[in-house]
Amino acid sequence: MDTGERYDCIVIGGGPAGATAGTVLAQHGRRVAVLERDAFPRHHIGESLMPYTWFTFERLGVLDWFEQAACPKKYSVQFVSTTGKVSQPFYFFETIEHPCSTTWQVLRSDFDRMLLDNARAKGAEVRQGATVRELLMEGDRAVGVRVQGADGGSETFRADAVIDASGRDTFLASKLGWKRRDPDLTKISIFTYYRGAKRDPGLDEGATTVAYIPEKGWFWYIPLPDDVVSVGVVAEADYLYRDTRDPEAIFAREAADCIWIADHLSTGTRIEPVRVTGEFSYRAEAIGGDGFCLAGDAFSFLDPVFSTGVFMALKSGEMAADAVHRGLDAGGVTAETFVEYERDMRWALDQFRQLVLSFYNQTFSFRDFIRAHPDLHPRLVDALVGNVFADLGPLFDALREFSARTSQPEVAQPAGARP
Repeated sequence: MDTGERYDCIVIGGGPAGATAGTVLAQHGRRVAVLERDAFPRHHIGESLMPYTWFTFERLGVLDWFEQAACPKKYSVQFVSTTGKVSQPFYFFETIEHPCSTTWQVLRSDFDRMLLDNARAKGAEVRQGATVRELLMEGDRAVGVRVQGADGGSETFRADAVIDASGRDTFLASKLGWKRRDPDLTKISIFTYYRGAKRDPGLDEGATTVAYIPEKGWFWYIPLPDDVVSVGVVAEADYLYRDTRDPEAIFAREAADCIWIADHLSTGTRIEPVRVTGEFSYRAEAIGGDGFCLAGDAFSFLDPVFSTGVFMALKSGEMAADAVHRGLDAGGVTAETFVEYERDMRWALDQFRQLVLSFYNQTFSFRDFIRAHPDLHPRLVDALVGNVFADLGPLFDALREFSARTSQPEVAQPAGARP
């Protein structure tokens, strides 16, 4: 059935990227529909925010929500060596004199629902239980989508532009054959949730902790509301599956072997099943075409060691919406409409990727890098907070040089010396 309705833009997916794109387009005065397959709230990992998400939240008008939801405040990220030694936390306020220096840890089921409700409140038409099955084309131009509703019926939505924010389903990138896995970042994750686990005192109570395990894997430890902690281990599949494929047994083994994680979980009770996720890093070979573009995880996802997922989803949703708005103003949304958006996204992703690759270098240490380059400490914090649209060239030049130098056998250090 053709709805007979015509929109300026259809957004596929109501997660952070889709909800942001819908809100921004509605704020521009555009008629936009956000089509979401699932009912909310829904479970999702990716609970730790980066400070520079603050600017998108300000634009969306949702900054008050974080206080109301009692989200733990995140002032820093800290690293823990395989010996259990905790590094000096990277406090964001040491280099940023702005309210964004404090960010939050969020329960994604509540956070995602808030963003989608906000899109609805700002004027976007939100349809849930709507699964997009087909991108409608006229020649090479996208002109709408065909949707299967919760009752199994089919509807057609026409629009001048389509933004695919379908997340890791990568609806269009998969259909178009554009999805490319990152051969250098092939980790998997095994994760769960605890209640009553330990939190560090004072300013570090809400910190994201990255605790190393051997073979350059790591645990995340993220304090959430209601005394809950998100905790998961990330490493190569061959390492994690070396003696069993049972996720519960693997998580228990790795948690027991990681001194800091074992101590912090000792007072807690597991409250969720142990889950597994893979395919951490990929990118589409193009970001859009005539009448359509990709946003958030539908375009790219990067290993989450620096909590970049939600930040890039929000930022890309914002940039995709602005690009569509400019295209509509100019008389039509074409592949040319997305040139600047694609350039900026690739720039940011490439910068984050360099930081991730440095982290996974077997002999790299942030502590030793800062000792060697104290002048670059503010730029390293810039990268950790999300200020990656600035020129971080000197930082990454030094990281490449430092990583190459420390990779030489004669200067290799034992894993326990990191960071």
